[in-house]
Amino acid sequence: MAFLKEPDYSHGKLVKTAVVLINLGTPDAPTPSAVKRYLKQFLWDQRVVEIPRAIWWMILHLIILPFRSKKSAEKYATIWTNEGSPLLVHTRKQAMLLKGYLGERGHEVNVVHAMRYGSPSIPDVLNQLKTEGYDRILILPAYPQYSATTTASNFDAVAQHYQQTRNVPELRFIKHYHDHPSYILALKNKILQSWEQNGKPEKLVMSFHGLPKAFLMRGDPYHCECYKTARLLAEQLGLSKEDYVVTFQSRLGRAEWLQPYTEPTVQALAKQGVKRIDVVCPGFLADCLETLEEIAMEVRQAFLTAGGQSFHYIPCLNESPDGLRALAEITEQHLIGWPTMMTNSMKEEEKQQALISRAEAKRLGAAQ
Repeated sequence: MAFLKEPDYSHGKLVKTAVVLINLGTPDAPTPSAVKRYLKQFLWDQRVVEIPRAIWWMILHLIILPFRSKKSAEKYATIWTNEGSPLLVHTRKQAMLLKGYLGERGHEVNVVHAMRYGSPSIPDVLNQLKTEGYDRILILPAYPQYSATTTASNFDAVAQHYQQTRNVPELRFIKHYHDHPSYILALKNKILQSWEQNGKPEKLVMSFHGLPKAFLMRGDPYHCECYKTARLLAEQLGLSKEDYVVTFQSRLGRAEWLQPYTEPTVQALAKQGVKRIDVVCPGFLADCLETLEEIAMEVRQAFLTAGGQSFHYIPCLNESPDGLRALAEITEQHLIGWPTMMTNSMKEEEKQQALISRAEAKRLGAAQ
């Protein structure tokens, strides 16, 4: 096995800690070629698609990539911003602001972001951290609910990268935080903020990303964790079982996925006479194609066309202060035992940077 070149090692060097916030990924541009590269990497992951490789290679390269890339690129173009992909923009800001929140809590750690598919890649980010002397790495997935298709795939990518590393850093992985009190509280406050501005709906739809039903039958806990998040959130909001519904979106292919599906559900609600619904996506930390285009555009249109009158999409936590505070608490719990607390010798400008990041988070949260 060929090992990657190691940076110079010196005894007695101060050990530094970093947190890597990993999200799913995004194309580099809203173009067919960029989307094709992204989809090829994403859909070839055996954690995502468990079909035998030979069969799946033909389906992916002869059917999906030639036809889906252009269609997906058109969808990405509808949500693309001057800063780039919303998912990348939000994830980058979350990492920057989380560093400030942790600094305010007294932790001297670096926080960087990476993408499981696309850029910045997990190997590139981990290589940079090693070059900079970070020897304790905490992996923070941007997926509150665990699934083999997401969280375990992050684990695969990190483990595979370090197979080529001689001096492996100390590693910790956060598996999930779907039921963490601060995460549920952040979701609650985000919804209440929307209701204060727009009023309450007749029905709250909690839409989670879908998963093939076969994965559930093979032991993936994602389905149960989604329902637990929904139940805890409903309890915090004081909702009865008749006030909300849990659905699953983003189905791919003809196989049965977790049900009920989001779009048919909202259409049925409209036909039943429900005039106003709100949709929130508690499985996404940051807004992306699946929330901004699929939910806020496609599902909205489906509800209105079916007879609904008022549709409100409640944005993800993004850079909201409550969301960042939740991430800081979750991260802090997993840093226990690592000497990350700042000393009195910490430079004054570092303290000021933590305060600036906190103020920036509040400003960004208020602007959402």
